[in-house]
Amino acid sequence: MNKLKDVMLSARAKAAVTLALEEDLIDAVSIKKTRRLDATSEALVDPQVMATGEIYAKGSSCVVSGATVARAVLKAVDSSIKVKILKPDGSFVKPGETILVFSGKARSILAAERTALNFMQRMSATATLTKKFVDVVKNRGTMILDTRKTTPGLRVFEKYAVLCGGGANHRFGMYDRVLMKDNHRRLWKAGDGTQLDQAVLAARKAFKRLDVEVEVESVEECKSALKAKPEWIMLDNMSCADMKKCVKLCKGISKTEASGGITLERVKEVAATGVTAISLGCLTHSAGSVDLTLEWREV
Repeated sequence: MNKLKDVMLSARAKAAVTLALEEDLIDAVSIKKTRRLDATSEALVDPQVMATGEIYAKGSSCVVSGATVARAVLKAVDSSIKVKILKPDGSFVKPGETILVFSGKARSILAAERTALNFMQRMSATATLTKKFVDVVKNRGTMILDTRKTTPGLRVFEKYAVLCGGGANHRFGMYDRVLMKDNHRRLWKAGDGTQLDQAVLAARKAFKRLDVEVEVESVEECKSALKAKPEWIMLDNMSCADMKKCVKLCKGISKTEASGGITLERVKEVAATGVTAISLGCLTHSAGSVDLTLEWREV
């Protein structure tokens, strides 16, 4: 996992961390209030008190994602906080295992605590769920892909978490691939599924440097799209029998992506059809949170 790019190198990630901290520490209602404020800590904790804390897995095993984000949150609150990541993003940890330790002013750590945990708990949940799907299909060599079904403003973190779990990223936004789905197709030649090759050609003419992917719902639609040799064909809500037929037709021409209602119980059967990849919205919209906690080691 050391080949993963640090998500905090992204300008979007830095901006999201800043916004998250402002949400927690700045009263947006009061125009005069411009400084970050943890009222409880300022009332009860001496500003000179130093402490050492740790974040660890509490309730269950998980794949770590967001340790670098937690570090960025702590440093954003107080650059003097010292942070050591013991279990880097992509690591597997058991309950009780420490992921990172940090030391500095107790007030600063308390101010950063919830924001750091919010990022890590959700990102680690996505990474853990992704790893479950990856493990089921690993003998097939099938890629597990995410989708754009992400939390608004947090896509960079959620897609990074998929990478931490061993998955791969689909298009990041609407700008980096042409993907004709059902609603696009209904506006193309009145939804005529026999002219999908013409839609592919039109897309290529408009965006010569982008991969083109077209969603199909039947073997006949797959045949139509294949005439123009798109880079990808998405097999949407198909039976495994029809997927096998489409995979055979696409061999050596287009990569295939299975999509639509695929569960952990069904993913092995879908991978057995020979598809190149399986995309799953649940990785980012239904993963939930893992149980992580922050505790003091020394005060």
